[in-house]
Amino acid sequence: EVQLVESGGGLVQPGGSLRLSCVGSGFTFSTYSLNWVRQAPGKGLEWVSRIDRATDKRPFYADSVKGRFTISRDNAANTLYLRMNNLKPEDTAMYYCATDSPMYKVRGQGTQVTVSS
Repeated sequence: EVQLVESGGGLVQPGGSLRLSCVGSGFTFSTYSLNWVRQAPGKGLEWVSRIDRATDKRPFYADSVKGRFTISRDNAANTLYLRMNNLKPEDTAMYYCATDSPMYKVRGQGTQVTVSS
């Protein structure tokens, strides 16, 4: 059974940075492409970024985070990362790591990111 556990969220001021982590278990981590998705209060799930299982393919980002967020993975540690710089109040959301499942149904429990002064 695929299990994903996110961590690293918190309260940060606008312009600040955070690094989220997601540890995977129950599957062969290196063979899965993975995503970060987020859900703001009262809104639907929004895709943020994707990293392919193939290391020679470039990651993809939503326009709203391009140039500020960086996705990466450490297959030896079964861990997915999201480095978030220059955070804005509109980045406030619950962040989830997810597999390439329909509607990102296979995802962790999430980690809360709040950007506020």
